[in-house]
Amino acid sequence: MRQHVSIQVCELPADSLIQSYKIAGDYTDCFATDLVGEISLKQYVHAFYTSWAFKAERAFLAIAILKASSDAQAAELAEGLRNTFSAWSEEKRSVNQLLMCDYQKKTRSWLMVAPMVVDNRPGTRLYFGSVVVAAIREANHAPKLSFGFRALLGFHKIYSRVLLRAAAARCLRNRRPAN
Repeated sequence: MRQHVSIQVCELPADSLIQSYKIAGDYTDCFATDLVGEISLKQYVHAFYTSWAFKAERAFLAIAILKASSDAQAAELAEGLRNTFSAWSEEKRSVNQLLMCDYQKKTRSWLMVAPMVVDNRPGTRLYFGSVVVAAIREANHAPKLSFGFRALLGFHKIYSRVLLRAAAARCLRNRRPAN
């Protein structure tokens, strides 16, 4: 039976590696989906960076900023054997989370897995979130996003859902069977 992938906007988990950015007032978002089956961070990271949706971004980055990447490099990142991938470098990693920083240090991408029960079976919640570091600090030190990012925020939210849905579908195709 094929599982429907539903993406929800949700609050950041308290132990999220991007929580400090939220506290600092930078833009953060968090999307999640619940899947039947046990999915490791390694499996999720590999699925995310080799999904059809992210491969399109990889192709664009290879041309636009000469930051090419391969599926083999994505596998090495997932295994913890490399800490750079295309336009990103690893900022922080834990047993169940990965935080990547772009080469200009303006944005972050965050992936997290958490065990849970889905339809009375072992499952996994996949989280995906972004950080945009405020480009401007107003006189009162309040962070403010650039006009460009504010203009693209709607697209960003749609694209984030597409990325997570594509990664989740890839995880489902490759997952270990649930009991």
